[in-house]
Amino acid sequence: MSLDFTAPLRDSLERAGFTYDGVADLLGREAHDALMRNETTPGRRRTTGGSAAETLVRLFLLQVPVPLADAERALPGQVDRLAAEGLLEQSVSEVAARLDIRPYAADDTDLWVVSDLTPGLDGGPQRVGADHVLGISGASSSLAQLTLRRPVARSLDLGTGCGVQALHLAGHSERVVATDVNARALRLTRLNAALNGVADRVEVRDGSYFEPVAGERFDLIATNPPFVISPGTGERLVYRDSGLPGDRVVEDIVRAAPAHLTEGGWCQVLANWVIARDQPWDERLEGWLAGDCDALVVQREVLDPAAYVELWLKDAGLHGAPDYLDRYDTWLSWFDDQGVEAIGFGWVNLRASGGGEVLSELLDWPYEVEQPIAPAIEAWGETVRADVGLDSLLVTREDVRQETVGPAGAEDPEAIVLRQQRGLRRARQADTVEAALVGACDGDLTLGQILDAVAQLTGADADQVRTTYLPVARDLVREGFLDLA
Repeated sequence: MSLDFTAPLRDSLERAGFTYDGVADLLGREAHDALMRNETTPGRRRTTGGSAAETLVRLFLLQVPVPLADAERALPGQVDRLAAEGLLEQSVSEVAARLDIRPYAADDTDLWVVSDLTPGLDGGPQRVGADHVLGISGASSSLAQLTLRRPVARSLDLGTGCGVQALHLAGHSERVVATDVNARALRLTRLNAALNGVADRVEVRDGSYFEPVAGERFDLIATNPPFVISPGTGERLVYRDSGLPGDRVVEDIVRAAPAHLTEGGWCQVLANWVIARDQPWDERLEGWLAGDCDALVVQREVLDPAAYVELWLKDAGLHGAPDYLDRYDTWLSWFDDQGVEAIGFGWVNLRASGGGEVLSELLDWPYEVEQPIAPAIEAWGETVRADVGLDSLLVTREDVRQETVGPAGAEDPEAIVLRQQRGLRRARQADTVEAALVGACDGDLTLGQILDAVAQLTGADADQVRTTYLPVARDLVREGFLDLA
């Protein structure tokens, strides 16, 4: 497939100011926010001037046919070729989009992402084909914010879809491999790589999960797999349905990834998982972790089965369909038969440790975090194996604040809370010894000296304080409250 048409297309998009910031300025906040809700009327009202940028917004984002003359001005000499390539549909006097071209900003770089047209604009039909290629979504944005951005030699975008993660990875990887089983997705990934000038760094391969990269290792693997947990009845939407039972697709990826990581390499997965009636979620997922990888698993959200079914039936455009109630009941019955109490959503982060005991943390944290969260994930990987001893010099991180709770004027607080202002924004309740320890860590005294001083002030046994609070200090470093000086 020749992609020589992408260079003049990119030039036209740039010349028109059809960038993320340019479109946001053109539409204004009201129309831009409305478009995020799949409503186009405010945007139509803002784009009646006939400029190149307005024409491109109406054509590709609002899905409004535009006069042929306007399209020719915005895309000079390209309309016929873009129609032949399947991006446009041309009649005698009008041009309509057959694919979505969406401006996107990544790491201060202007990008454009081609995908299938957005379904459900203005309450229209939402049904999509089985091989529908989803564009930029909340899930893809979440994974982009989660993924580490350090320079690496080789990265893998597993289940690439339209290729948006591959575009991100190409910004800091010498080589990116992008895999998928959807032929249309592979075509659009190649197109997007060429459109954004990174085709020489992105290799697209056809195949299921790790099959196309058998025996290969990567410094970074990022994946937003088709993780929807369903009974597998009815039409399968490739972008969200794996065809495997339950949360098996996520489990298989987590178990297989370590064999494809270089030492110190990361695999980062956006995922759903089953919360079973008879087993805590973290205990169940911990059983998936092996293969010489440390793991940070963060559960960000929990949905009950009914809410989950409603979400994905609506996503498929089936809300209000004649068989909606039957599908709903079938899905809920399947959850009940499988012993599913709820469904968790979150992140699985694996870091190849090079052998030895696997260190893992499974954290239920539905609270607001700093975005992008990737630096906090990377910091966890750097500290989880930190050697913290009594002779260590520790420093309290600048963003840590201490809060006290209790009646006004009371001599002692009822509770002390240590809270981070950045990263995961963790919080933990502390006793007076732990609070004093954190308050004293400025890099001047060793941990042992600080604990001895606290023991003397409180009248506690020094050996007992050391024994009790050395593990606490290690947790404070791993959780990001303290740093090694």
